[in-house]
Amino acid sequence: MSPRSRFRWAWWLLAYASLGLGIVGIVVPGLPTVPFVLLSAFAAARGSERLHARLLAHRQFGPMIRDWQAHGAVSRRAKWLAVSMMSVCAAIMFLTSPKLWMAMTGSSIMAVVAIWLWRRPEPPADRGSR
Repeated sequence: MSPRSRFRWAWWLLAYASLGLGIVGIVVPGLPTVPFVLLSAFAAARGSERLHARLLAHRQFGPMIRDWQAHGAVSRRAKWLAVSMMSVCAAIMFLTSPKLWMAMTGSSIMAVVAIWLWRRPEPPADRGSR
């Protein structure tokens, strides 16, 4: 029995748990959606062919997952949206955190993520307009 098939149930569980967190992240401010959907696609490729196929065929998430899997790429629109949401969350943290260091820590982490995100390549433009 190969290690991949031996842990198929764990990959399956991770895929569905990550997808669940991604769905919750759609409505909960500060909880990211995209990283959880990408993690779900990664785990589903190893544990649930059916879920993986559904994610790749999804109207909203499919192109993003395919770009990430093929090129490690993130669209410019997704980058702007992510940085905008991180900025809003940072502002909320500065307005509501009981201690300044808490808001500064969270904002610093988001700044590092934003820098990393902007350093990711953009997908090739051969698919037409996005």
